[in-house]
Amino acid sequence: MTLGFGIIGCGLISKFHARAIREVPDARLVACYDVVKESAERLASEFGCKAYQDLDAFLADPDLHVVTVATPSGAHMEPAVAAARAGKHVIVEKPLEITLERCDAIIRACEEAKVVLSTIFPSRFHDSSQLLKRAIDQQRFGRLTLGDAYVKWWRTQQYYDSGAWRGTWQLDGGGALMNQAIHSVDLLAWLMGPVSEIQAATALLAHERIEVEDVAVAVLRFKNGALGVLEATTAAYPGYLKRIEIHGNRGSAVMEEEDIIKWDFAEEHPDDQIVREKMAARVSGGGGASDPAAIGHHGHARQFTDVAKAIREGTRPLIDGYEGRRSVEIILAVYKAAEEGRVVTLPLEKDPDLQARKVGVCNLRRAS
Repeated sequence: MTLGFGIIGCGLISKFHARAIREVPDARLVACYDVVKESAERLASEFGCKAYQDLDAFLADPDLHVVTVATPSGAHMEPAVAAARAGKHVIVEKPLEITLERCDAIIRACEEAKVVLSTIFPSRFHDSSQLLKRAIDQQRFGRLTLGDAYVKWWRTQQYYDSGAWRGTWQLDGGGALMNQAIHSVDLLAWLMGPVSEIQAATALLAHERIEVEDVAVAVLRFKNGALGVLEATTAAYPGYLKRIEIHGNRGSAVMEEEDIIKWDFAEEHPDDQIVREKMAARVSGGGGASDPAAIGHHGHARQFTDVAKAIREGTRPLIDGYEGRRSVEIILAVYKAAEEGRVVTLPLEKDPDLQARKVGVCNLRRAS
């Protein structure tokens, strides 16, 4: 059976979804929906699907089986829940939502409707990420000691001014961490295991008219005892490739965007030379370091294919709703630790009562 896909929210990221769907075997884009008629019609015209401005009519389309949600972050819950209740499988762009309560509402609705739920984290499907995960599972690093993630990107003031939702607590849910670095947060937790403690500091240093952080630094303690550093910013001109570093007492590896640039182990394996030869090729472009549109859709295509497989086989996708919730919880704990100036332990019992989010204005430390 050919799976019919539909997209809710026809902004920037919707085109990446549409291109990815084209590459999923036995799948096609049949419909798109947006409250702005022109946005839906523009996407429909480019990708050859039906445009809707009425959500109920969109969800009632008999050719629609899978819905991808590409609305602003803080507006994921309502369409995701509606899609689940309509019996559609659901794929939600990162973050799953901006609070744990709203994440849980999506998860609960999909479980009650017995539909597949997945959160978009395409970086997990890159060959380099899979290689790192396999080496960790094979215990090639020995005891894990350090796990670090660095996202030093640049966004112009025009980027934040381009949409009223950008840089707001209500719809963006946070700044450099929640919007840009969440992919690296997910990767780090997937590779290193659960985070148990966080200390952090955040600041708004280079942008105006936004409520959220453009710089964040956190020190992490993982459940396995390893330590780590998380750095995220949209205030580092001109923007550099994101980086993940994994270290242990028997090996170290560094991934820059999609490239493995360091691969050193105390015990050599036959495939290590192949990895190093691939390292020399350096396939990564600029990623989203300075341009949010300069990303590829191949990771999305692989993830959509994984979801399609889960639907057909009645299994869980690699990244389900609970996996998506985890990165949101870590980021909320970073915000809590920064705002309260203390160590925060995980898991969180509930959503933190963030003063900045409550009043809807920035109370972050600015440069003098």
